[in-house]
Parts: sequence; structure tokens; C-alpha cells
Amino acid sequence: MIVAIQDFDGSVANTCCLPCSLMEQLTEMSEDNRAIVEDYFRAVNAGDIAKLDTLFSENIIWHQPGAGVLSGTYEGKDSVFGLFRTFGEMSNGTFEIDDVEAIMSNGDLISAIIHFRAERGSENMSMRGVDVMRIEDGEIKEVWLFSENQEEEDNFWSA
Repeated sequence: MIVAIQDFDGSVANTCCLPCSLMEQLTEMSEDNRAIVEDYFRAVNAGDIAKLDTLFSENIIWHQPGAGVLSGTYEGKDSVFGLFRTFGEMSNGTFEIDDVEAIMSNGDLISAIIHFRAERGSENMSMRGVDVMRIEDGEIKEVWLFSENQEEEDNFWSA
């Protein structure tokens, strides 16, 4: 298969030849990885920790963005599940991903445009985000989160 790479002005900047079998493998891998992420969102919304346990790598790395009290890098399932418990406790169980707008795949990387919300006393948080997940050996190995308004999210969790 010949792949043409276009420059910003529409001219062909480069071409390369990829064997059809490689393209098929990449497509199949992307579809499998996308299914893993779809399962992840279903499990999160159902509060199904047992299912999440099967989807996460034992050594998962979770990058919680910002400069708030929950921000940082969490390593390992126990650490990530502890973060999830804290979200639940701090929001009195109201934290939820209430919409997954789109899931996009590129090999072992999957991105999802989401909407999430939570309540904390009289405080409310509701915004879009992007979750990027790296899949390795059929498991979620690494997660990066991006929030539409990081300062607002930091303030919500820090209040």
C-alpha cells in the first residue's frame, strides 16, 4: 500500500510503501484497543472495580493533571484504585463520566473526548476532557488526562 503524506498546502510531501499485512495488523490492533477502552468507560460508569482490575496493567501509570491535591502520577493498580476511591469519597459518589463523545485510535494509543461532572457540597464541576490511553499486551498501561479548565478542576478537588 502506498501512503501519500501531504504538506499543509496540499502538495505531496512524501510517500511511503507499507505492506498491506502491516496496515491490516495496525487496523486490527486499533480496533482491539478501542474495544478495551470502551470496556473501561462502561466499567467506570458501572463502578465495576473487578472489571477495571482485568483491564489495567498491574503496573499502570496514571497521570492526573494539574496542581491540585489529587494531581500527580499514580503507579500501580492499588494507587490508581485509591485515587478512584478518593474521587468517590470527595464527591459523595457523584463523580461520573456522563458522556463519551468520541473515541479515536492510532495503534496502541487511544484518545477519548469525554464530559465529566461531580458535586461537592454546594460546589459543582462539569467540563469536557480528553483521556489518552496507551494499550500494551491487551491492557491499559498508561493514562494521561486533559481537562477543559484545569484550574477549575484543581479548585474543585482542593476546596
